[in-house]
Amino acid sequence: MRSFFYMQRADRRTLLILLGVIVAAMAVFHLGGGDDGRPPLAQAGKQPADTIGQRPKRHYTYYQGKPARPALFSFDPNTADSTELLRLGLRPFQVVNIYKYRAAGGVYRRKSDFAKLYGLTVGEYRRLEPYIVIADDYRPASQYYGDHPSAAGRDTTERIVKLQPGEHVALNAADTAQLRQVPGIGPYFARKIVEYGERLGGYYRVEQLLEIDDFPESSLPYFTIAADVPLRRMNVNRLSLNELKRHPYISFYQARAIVEHRRTDGRINSLQQFSLLSDFTPEAIERLEPYVEY
Repeated sequence: MRSFFYMQRADRRTLLILLGVIVAAMAVFHLGGGDDGRPPLAQAGKQPADTIGQRPKRHYTYYQGKPARPALFSFDPNTADSTELLRLGLRPFQVVNIYKYRAAGGVYRRKSDFAKLYGLTVGEYRRLEPYIVIADDYRPASQYYGDHPSAAGRDTTERIVKLQPGEHVALNAADTAQLRQVPGIGPYFARKIVEYGERLGGYYRVEQLLEIDDFPESSLPYFTIAADVPLRRMNVNRLSLNELKRHPYISFYQARAIVEHRRTDGRINSLQQFSLLSDFTPEAIERLEPYVEY
């Protein structure tokens, strides 16, 4: 120590500077947390005092992709749940927007209302539009009671010349204007006839019209089946379970039995192969047969 005071002033100054640099470097190293750059408290597994009692911040990441193979099936945007909406190919943020819209009191009253969904493209809407089914409870009351025969008993928009006894309209070939010429049929039932015919693949018996809720039986004599319009048939060896069960005459259990038969026993050649199953009664097979091909 005595030798330190006998050093030249310049040497003492240099030594002090070196000692100061060393002390400063060590302080920076310890305060900086070592090699991993974390503060000392974090390295020791302790929580800093200024963050005690605070809830940790959460960061949410939403999957923005789309299902690899979207399914297509009938749905009501006013009641469909998130699982169904995602299966249709909608993205999660779109499903969230649908829920927010419904929670705020919003109602999809017609198919075109669904086209306003944020982020929905024209192509996506065209793909989904045939499968959108708006329940009557969500239709505007003025529209429903303005054209339903039970409410008014007549057309309120234009005068339609009704058919006389002995005259007929050909199902599967007539449009809504021609259907409205039938006594007892207004715009409401004219649309229902066309919509149900599309779901069936065409009518093969006039009595199938009675499967439409509240259809007036007195109107049946005015209908006939167009012989030159073929029915649209389903290939039961190719269609998926979801595609099969969209038909009004095929339940989920029947569709599952068809798909399971193809998986275990191979090609289907006749619906009679299912005659031992309780879901395929003789009546069910008879009414479904005209719509099936193999």
